[in-house]
Amino acid sequence: MKEPQNILIVQTAFIGDVILITPLIRATAELYPQAKIDVMVVPDAVKLLENNPYVNEVIIDEKRKNVVISTLQLIKQIREKHYDLVITPHSSFRTHLILYFSHIPERIGFNRGSAAWMLTKKVEHSVGPHKIVKNLGLLKPLSEREFDLQTELFPSEKDRQKAEKLLQPLSGKTIIAVAPGSIWQTKCWEPNSYISLCRKLINSGYAIVLIGGESDKLISNEIENALGKNNANLINLAGVTNLLESAAVIAKCSLMICNDSGAMHIANAMQTRVFAFFGPTVQRFGYYPYREGDRVFEVELECRPCGSHGSKKCPQKHHNCMKQIEVEPVFKAVETTLR
Repeated sequence: MKEPQNILIVQTAFIGDVILITPLIRATAELYPQAKIDVMVVPDAVKLLENNPYVNEVIIDEKRKNVVISTLQLIKQIREKHYDLVITPHSSFRTHLILYFSHIPERIGFNRGSAAWMLTKKVEHSVGPHKIVKNLGLLKPLSEREFDLQTELFPSEKDRQKAEKLLQPLSGKTIIAVAPGSIWQTKCWEPNSYISLCRKLINSGYAIVLIGGESDKLISNEIENALGKNNANLINLAGVTNLLESAAVIAKCSLMICNDSGAMHIANAMQTRVFAFFGPTVQRFGYYPYREGDRVFEVELECRPCGSHGSKKCPQKHHNCMKQIEVEPVFKAVETTLR
C-alpha cells in the first residue's frame, strides 16, 4: 500500500468513545507524520478535539437531526476530500455504507456488524481488552509497532485560567471532583449515596466540585441543596463549564468519583485518579478506568450486565446493582488513597 497522505478516522458514538480514540489519532500521526488526519464525530464531541495537534480538520456528522440527509451530505463531502485511507472504530451499518460509497480505496475497521464486508481490511474485535487496545489494533494491518495507551485532551490556556478562577474559593484544600450524572439513568449511583458520601468527605476536610453538563443539573442541584447551597467546601459547576473547561477543572482535582460515563474518560485523559461505579455495565466490555490507582466499585449480581450501555429503567425493577454499592467502603478507599 502506498503511504497515505490524507486520512480519515471515524467515531460518531458518545463523547467517551471519542476520548478513547485519541491514542489512535496520535498513533496514526506517529505512523504517518506527513499525512493530514481528519476526524469525523457528532456535534456534541467536536469540542473534545479542539487544540489537538494531530487533527487537521473535524468533520461533523449530524445524524441525530436527519439520518438520510446527513448521510448523503457526508458521502458528498468525504468524496470531495479524496482520502487515501479511513480507519473506523465505529462499526454501524450506516458508517460502513458512507465510507463504501465515498470511494475511499483503503477502509479499515472491526470485523463486526452486518456491513463489515464493505471494508477492505477487517480486524477482530475481541472481548476483554480495553477499548483503547482494540482501537489501536486497527493499525495492525499497517504496522506492528506498539503505541502509548494514554488518552488526552487539550484545554487551552483560557480554559485553564477559567478553571483556576472557578476553583479559587477552594484554594489550599484537597479537591475531589464528583460527577453524579449519566445519559443512562441506570448507570447512576443513587443520589442519596452521593449525598451521604459527599457529606462524609466534607466533614473530613475535603472540598467537592460537582461536574456535569446541562442534563446533570437536576441531580447536582439535589446534592448541593442537601449539603447546603452556601457550603464553603462545595462548588456546583454542572451546566457551567464546557467539556474542555471541565477537563481543566478535573486536572486540578486529586480524585474523580463518578459513574461509568464520559466524566470518567475525561478524568483518565487528564490523568486524574478515578473511582467509578459500575452497575448495568461490566469491565469486560472494555470501558473501565485504566490508569494505575483507578478503582471500580460494583456488586456481583446474576442480572449484570443488562446491556452494553445501560437503560432508562432497570429491567428487573430493583436497580440493586447501584443500590447495593455502599457508601462506607468508598469513603474508606478515598481516605486510604488521599491521606
